[in-house]
Formats: sequence, C-alpha cells, structure tokens
Amino acid sequence: MNFIRRCWQAIPSGIICLLVVLALFGYIGSVMELPNMLNTIMKTAHDLLLNTVFYLMGICVITGAIGKLFVEFGVVSLLEKVLRPLMKPLFNLPGVASLGAVMTFLSDNPAIISLSQDKRFSSYFKKYQFISLTNFGTAFGMGLLVIVFMVGQGFYKEPFIGLFGAFCGCIVSTRLMQRAVLKSYPRYAEESAYDGPVIEEKVHVEEKSLFLRILNSLLDGGRSGVDIGIAIIPGVLIISTLVMILTFGPGPEGYTGAAYQGVEALPWLADKVSFVFEWLFGFTDPHLMAFPITALGAVGAALGLVPNFMAEGWIDGNAIAVFTAIGMCWSGYLSTHTAMLDSLGYRELTSKAILSHTVGGLVAGITAHWVYMLVSLI
Repeated sequence: MNFIRRCWQAIPSGIICLLVVLALFGYIGSVMELPNMLNTIMKTAHDLLLNTVFYLMGICVITGAIGKLFVEFGVVSLLEKVLRPLMKPLFNLPGVASLGAVMTFLSDNPAIISLSQDKRFSSYFKKYQFISLTNFGTAFGMGLLVIVFMVGQGFYKEPFIGLFGAFCGCIVSTRLMQRAVLKSYPRYAEESAYDGPVIEEKVHVEEKSLFLRILNSLLDGGRSGVDIGIAIIPGVLIISTLVMILTFGPGPEGYTGAAYQGVEALPWLADKVSFVFEWLFGFTDPHLMAFPITALGAVGAALGLVPNFMAEGWIDGNAIAVFTAIGMCWSGYLSTHTAMLDSLGYRELTSKAILSHTVGGLVAGITAHWVYMLVSLI
C-alpha cells in the first residue's frame, strides 16, 4: 500500500490533470461524438447565460436593494433582537451571532467574515464559537435569493418548509463543528476570540432626507446585487453545463449538438441507490440528485438546473422543499469554506468544517422532506 502511495505521489499533478480531463471528455465525446459534444457545451452555456444568469442577477439586484433598505431603516436590527434569544440554546453562540445569520441570509456566505473582522463583534465569542461561525453563516447564505427564486417558480409554502430544514441543518452543522474544534483544541473553550482593547468608533451621522436615504439604499444595495450576480456566472456556466451534460440524455432525434443534451451518467449512478435518496429526500426521479451535487460548489449553479427540471416534469413540491433546504444550508460550501477559515486564521480546521457541514446539509434535506410529508397530511 505504501509503495502504491509513493508511486502515486511521484506522478506530476499535470499528468494526473490531463488524464482526468481526457477520460471525462473522452467518455462524453465517445457517446455524443466530438462535434455534438462541443456544440452542446457552447449552446448550453450560452442559454444558461441568457435565460438563467441574467434572471438570477435580476433577483440579486432586487434582493440586494431590499437588504440594504432593511439595514438603513433598522429592520435588520429588529430581526437581530428577535432572533437573539435563540442563539445560545440552539446554536451555543452569543446573541450577537444572530446579526450574522440575518446578514448572510440577505447577501452571501462571506458576509459573516466581514462581520467577524469587527473587534467588538468577535469579542463576544470564545474561540471555538468564533470558528464555528463559518458553518453557522454558510447555512443561511443567499437564503433570500433561493426563496425568492423558488417562489418565482410558482411554489409558496415549500420554500419556507425548506427554510425550516436549513435552520435545523445549521444547528447540527454548527454544534458538530464546535464539538470537533473542542476535541482537537480543548483550550479554545475558555480562550476568547479577541482579548485586545475594544475601541468604540465614533460614527458621524449625516443628515439626509427620507427620499435620499431610500434612494441611496436601493442603489447601493442593487449595486452589491450586481456584484453577486457577476460572481455566480462562472459557477452557473461551468458547473451547471457539466452537470447537465452528465444528467440529461439525447434529444428525440438523437444527438444533434443542441443545448441540454448529455450522457445521463449521474441518473444512472443515482438509480443504483435510488431507494436511499427516495427514503431520505423523497426524490421520485434520479435526475434530481444533480441539484445537491451542484449545490456543493455553487447554489447559483444549482438553481440554474431547476427550470429545466421543471420543463421535464421531474419536480414536485417535495423536491422544491428539499432543494431549498439543501441549497441554503450547503450554498456552495466546498468553494467557500477554505477561504473563509483561511481569513479567520484557522485553515487547518477546514476538513472538520466541511465534514460537519456535509452532515448538516443532509439533515436539512431530510428534515424538509419529512416536514413536507407531515404538512401534506394536514
């Protein structure tokens, strides 16, 4: 075994990369034929850009404007005060952590990092609690965007069932992360995340008319929404295109190079263990597993799958509830956890954070499924 490991480590990473790429696209090309594969990739990416990315960007702009308006007029502070009593009993976090939940829900995962850089904010936390903010904030990332998108598809109660599922998944993920940190570093239970002096910053309040406050909030929030919309373009075009090629099959006339054709590899694999996903998530079609897989890397890319799934008739209310729960809770944590923990200064704990959040996302999806089944019986 050690000999095999040493031989594997001796192979240059460039050769491994080439072998993986050649194997993947060689397989796809052998099924679809090379010209059809290339045409399908380009046409799928182009259609996703026009009909999905710009739609998501529009939602980002609107939700960003609403979020900034809520900050300006104290709605976020009000929500933070309402949620504060839940923090300690549910998440084992100080009450101020509720502000992080609201901010990430209205924007994206990294909002918890910018908030944690505030010395006054971090001074409320023990080190193990502070580190778990990565899991806590990620579970609510882009929550408003996900819910508004699902409502825009014609589903109303299901996204809020999914929100409850994400909430439960967040509890599991955050507490598992805290347990893992304390197991490796018991001293973090007593050490404060920030021991230095906290300097109160004087805030200069500029008098503005009500009209200017509303206008500036809407425009500034909309501008931040554009930034998020641009940021999701690579994930949607690259990840969604690849996932769709591995999910969909040929068209009625076979492979023609049209958009959204593929080799159906993921459904074939999921079908082998379909009974597991049917029991856990209530999925009635193996194609639906493409959403959780995509949400691991980017929730925006995962949302890009939904319209095509609906067009194929694969989606029901249960799937929307589960999609919302997993999409919110995971929200691309594989692509953000490393950077988030690195910015906090605890890069070595990345594997523990990822494992904890994987379990949390599964709990979120399972909870949403069974709550939806319960609500359906009422």
